[in-house]
Formats: sequence, structure tokens, C-alpha cells
Amino acid sequence: MNDFANAFLLTYATLFPIINPVGNAPILLSLTRGRTVHERNTLARRVAIGSFFLLLGSLLVGSHVLEFFGISLPVVRIGGGLVVTAFGWRLLNSGVSPDSDATTAGPKPKPLDTFYPFTMPLTVGPGAISVAIALGSQRPAVTGLPHLAMLGAAALAGILAMSVTIYLCYRFAETTVARLGTGGTNVVVRLSAFILVCIGIQIIWTGWTGLMALPH
Repeated sequence: MNDFANAFLLTYATLFPIINPVGNAPILLSLTRGRTVHERNTLARRVAIGSFFLLLGSLLVGSHVLEFFGISLPVVRIGGGLVVTAFGWRLLNSGVSPDSDATTAGPKPKPLDTFYPFTMPLTVGPGAISVAIALGSQRPAVTGLPHLAMLGAAALAGILAMSVTIYLCYRFAETTVARLGTGGTNVVVRLSAFILVCIGIQIIWTGWTGLMALPH
């Protein structure tokens, strides 16, 4: 039971600060202004489900996929960091404003693409994917099948708890933003976008450092 709790906490505590669903919630809300409450709630549920399977897939088969294609983890970080930086920069300089009028008449908006950019890279970016791959690749070398199954169940529970946290933060994003007010929300959105750019650059740097450390 102690090993189960440790594996669960390791998975959840490692993913939470990287995914940062609390900080991402105002960004998601600003990107879905003009949408109905039902649409945003549906989006929150689908993003949480998509994040669960994306993290689970990275945990279980991510290292094998990279090995099959001959791709190293530092390269994944560099490529993913570029995507995160580009997305954060676009958001930082976009005209999206949290006080947009949702009731303004106009053409019917297109259906939301729940995968890009909401699931990836906003929620599950390259940092979270690389962490999940790293967690999945650090299996005990020698252990019994029951113990290995227990560790897998703990990691699964950690990812599930992370997905539930994502859903709750996105589902009640409007309540959080209402408490911040229009000006406070705008500050949080722009600051979060800037932090997203910085995170992307940090991921690129980490990937580059790791790439240079590989034997040539």
C-alpha cells in the first residue's frame, strides 16, 4: 500500500505543475468566448478525456514509439518546445480578450477542435508528455508481476486524478474568472501566455542541453 501511494503521488505531483490546469483555465475561457456554457462544459470533459489517453499512451508506449522511429527524448522536447512557444506567442499577441461580448450577432462559430490547441499543447504539452514517457521508462528492473501491476495501477490512478483535476479547473473556469473580474482576467491571460512562451523556451533549452550531452 505504501508503494502504491508513493507511485500515485509521484505521478500526480510530477504532472500537476507542468500541466498547470489552474493557470490554463483563464486561457481556455478566453479562447472560448462567444461559446455557450454547454459547449464549454463539453469541451472541458473532452479535453480531460483526451488528456487522460494522451498521458496514458505516453506512459505505456511512448518510449517504445520513440525507439521505433529512432527519435530521442531531447529531440521531442525541442520540437514540442517550438510548438508551445509558437502557441504562447500567438496567444500573447492575439486580439482575444476576456471581456469580449459573447452575445454579439455574427456568423455561427465553427465547432471546437478539442485536440488542438486545447488538449495539446495547452493542457498536455511536450513537457507533460516527456515526463510521462520518462515515468513509463523507469520500470523496476527486477520485480514480481503483482508488484509491477500494482505500480501500473498507481500510475493509472495518478493520471486519472490529474484528468479529473483538469476537468474541474476547466469546468469551473468561468466562476474563477468572475471572481478575478475583467481586468484581473486579462492580466492573468496575458501573463499566462507569457509564461507559456517562457516554458516553451525552457523546454527547447532542456532538450538542446540533453541533445548535446548524448554521445556522438
